[in-house]
Amino acid sequence: MHGPVRPASSTPPIDTIAEGEQLIARLYEVMDALLAVLEAETDLVRAGRLSEVARLEPRKAELARRYLADAAVLRASSKFLSRELAPAIADLRRHHDTFHAVLQMNLTVLATAHAVSEGIVRGVADDLARKAAPQTYGMTGRHTAQRAAAQPISLWRTI
Repeated sequence: MHGPVRPASSTPPIDTIAEGEQLIARLYEVMDALLAVLEAETDLVRAGRLSEVARLEPRKAELARRYLADAAVLRASSKFLSRELAPAIADLRRHHDTFHAVLQMNLTVLATAHAVSEGIVRGVADDLARKAAPQTYGMTGRHTAQRAAAQPISLWRTI
């Protein structure tokens, strides 16, 4: 037996300097475009304009798909590119570090907005359940706080 069978890579590696330069240029282009979308998304979320965030999603998804495809080619070609285009790869890594920092900030803003909105929804659901609970008096003649089962509520979620 020869060990586990690995599927052949569906991403062919780059084997010319011209193709490597084109790949690097595409990665710069897609990262810059994604940065612009992420910054717009972050600004909209911070401004509370969540309904407008959904309009950015198709562009963001397409750019992310392109980024992942080119990153796969970069990984498949890393030895060749590191050897033949070392300075360009070093510059690309620095640019990617900036891209990663903006992405982290965007994810933090989105997670915060999600947590805040979830807290608001839970608060509303608790208030509705409390108002729906029957108001009764106990054996001592005092008002008793009974918890009714939470009533379902509908929510349209874009984030």
